[in-house]
Amino acid sequence: MALILVLIGVFGSAFTITMLLYRWVFGESIRMSKRVTEVVGSATIPIRQQELSFPLFQRFIKPILTGTTGALARYMPAAGTETLEKRLLEAGRPWNLSPRELLAVKYVLSGMGALILIELWKLLGQSAIQSAVMAFAGCIAGWMLPDVVINYKIRQRKGQVEKNLPDVLDLITVCVEAGLGFDAALAKVVEKSGGVLADELYQVLQEIRMGKPRREALHEMAERVAVDDLSNFVGSIIMAEQLGVSIGNVLRLQSKESRQKRRQHVEETAMKAPVKMLIPMVMFIFPAVFIVLLGPAAIQIMRVFGF
Repeated sequence: MALILVLIGVFGSAFTITMLLYRWVFGESIRMSKRVTEVVGSATIPIRQQELSFPLFQRFIKPILTGTTGALARYMPAAGTETLEKRLLEAGRPWNLSPRELLAVKYVLSGMGALILIELWKLLGQSAIQSAVMAFAGCIAGWMLPDVVINYKIRQRKGQVEKNLPDVLDLITVCVEAGLGFDAALAKVVEKSGGVLADELYQVLQEIRMGKPRREALHEMAERVAVDDLSNFVGSIIMAEQLGVSIGNVLRLQSKESRQKRRQHVEETAMKAPVKMLIPMVMFIFPAVFIVLLGPAAIQIMRVFGF
């Protein structure tokens, strides 16, 4: 014990002395560098350092996918690319994948899944028929895995939009009733909030500033997100703009309706909870309770009847 305390003391002393020497030698230059950065600004980052700061997927995997896509482009069907493009837009374009790149990922994963399960089954000493069946299963699993990930991202993205839409509508309503224009209200929402809906509204503002009509930009946003409440909001805004109706009244009604729908969704989820809890209770909790309560009685009965 004494030896451990001595080692801890030596290590602490050495660490303290090292830090003091470092601050004594380099402290002034570090303070000067911070001061220069605050006054002048940060120095320009070299291109090489910028490239190294990118994620591994963008630096290494994405170029491989691009090359694979170019090699397999002639063999990939073009009929399903529109559907994949729509699903990628609804998912928020994860990893900036194109439909052809997603198909290349599915081909690669299906081949890798088949090869991995074949080798695993060979190591286990199974027959050729079983290896072929498992290879087929691995191929199907590899092909379906990107679809599972995309569907999860779509559900997550839509859930975030449905959750944030009432608050965003309230903020837009307050801004419009305070005297701001609709575009200025959207800019204020983008400034004060975050998330998927704020990013989509920022893209709408950028498109409007580049000359795209507001009606078209809002309609494309509704198609990208594919949430019914947001589509109703966009349709109401476009209709109010065409008919000359007050946007403030439309926004107030849409906000009230959106909050009511969210409350109904929460109540529906709460009503489903007991039904979902019934399955684990019957399969796991009730058997354990029966064993605890009826186990001693069953043992006594077996002893009485000589089992």
